[in-house]
Amino acid sequence: MKVGLYLAHPRAGSFNHALFEAVRETLADAGCEVFAHDLCAEAFPPVLAAQETETVDAAPPAADPLVALHRAQVAELDALVLVHPNWWGMPPAVLTGWVQRVLVPGVAYKLGRSDGEPAGLLRAGRALVLNTSDTPGEREEAEFGDPLEQVWASCVLPYVGVTDVRRTVFRTVSDSTPAQRAAWLEEARRQASALLTG
Repeated sequence: MKVGLYLAHPRAGSFNHALFEAVRETLADAGCEVFAHDLCAEAFPPVLAAQETETVDAAPPAADPLVALHRAQVAELDALVLVHPNWWGMPPAVLTGWVQRVLVPGVAYKLGRSDGEPAGLLRAGRALVLNTSDTPGEREEAEFGDPLEQVWASCVLPYVGVTDVRRTVFRTVSDSTPAQRAAWLEEARRQASALLTG
């Protein structure tokens, strides 16, 4: 099984990095071929170029070799895992840019179906999103409506053909204890294992 694992956090040693490593180890131990990408450490270029928006049928070939690599890999995956913090109700800019530059027409979806809906092209039928947050869950729901759930489970992933979207939020990280973080890492491992069995 081929799994793409993507981390979007700029600070080495963050809890997001610990989640990323726990998931990477779990997937590798299960025999998966893991394409693990720390987007910030790779210096993934997130800014969409004007020429990348010139067609709706198929994006032109990526001029940047790193973008081209990510496009080629994502088309071959069986599952995706995204690890990132909740910043202002959004994924970090590097991950938003990754979506815009990698999940492009001709790679991740195709427009023009008779019902007006896109046809998802990714073979990855399932995805796991692991988020960290410093906002209590009750406030997130009451005041903001959990925007990241909308981003991943309603907007992005179904659009490209991912029908099984799982998401876990670890909160609140800023005042968590070492014991709580250890329990969260174990939960991340469990979620990664469950992703492989359907």
